[in-house]
Amino acid sequence: MSMTSMVVLGLSIATVLLLLGAFLATMRQDRKGRTSAPPVEVAPVETPLPAPVIAPGHAGTDYTDPRTIRVGDRIEVHGSPRRVLGAMFVSWQGQQWVEYLLRDSARRFQWLSVEAHEGDSPHLEVQLWTDVPTQGMVPAKSTLVMEGVEFSPIERGTAAFRSEGDTGHPERGLLDFADYRASDGRLLSFERIQGQSWTASYAQPLPPGSITIVRRAS
Repeated sequence: MSMTSMVVLGLSIATVLLLLGAFLATMRQDRKGRTSAPPVEVAPVETPLPAPVIAPGHAGTDYTDPRTIRVGDRIEVHGSPRRVLGAMFVSWQGQQWVEYLLRDSARRFQWLSVEAHEGDSPHLEVQLWTDVPTQGMVPAKSTLVMEGVEFSPIERGTAAFRSEGDTGHPERGLLDFADYRASDGRLLSFERIQGQSWTASYAQPLPPGSITIVRRAS
């Protein structure tokens, strides 16, 4: 083989080797690109929303204001229909409250008391009263036991009242009362109108929204 042929052959082999090396390098780079894990996308950090705040309801805007009840109204107490037969407006040592006489569909009677408390924590105290047999009992100035439950005295006095509608009591007069509380928070109250016999009843506090005025008196 001549010298020229050997040079041409050597250059051809070198060119092939260079092309092969470039091809192999390209294949390695391409394989590396496909097998590597894709970049992880990090979601932007968002400021969490504040927890919802439940504001206390307000009588007259968020629920029926029981102070607006009138004689002759038809109301619902916990969804049970009642009619307001009468009302007693009571005043004692600067305190004022109203006692409404209610009658349900079974012609049973109950009293509903509504009292607004002022001061550092103003609130409405609404209570539904259920009669209990006194069996000739009189309110003691010390602890007494009613149906096996021990009650301690909290307040007593003589208040003035004015009646409206059908209450079974005089239009105006005096009301003696004695209130008691048990250790579990249960309330017991004795009342006596114009020196008559004492009557007693338990109180069931009503939460806001328990009363709805269905129809106003005409």
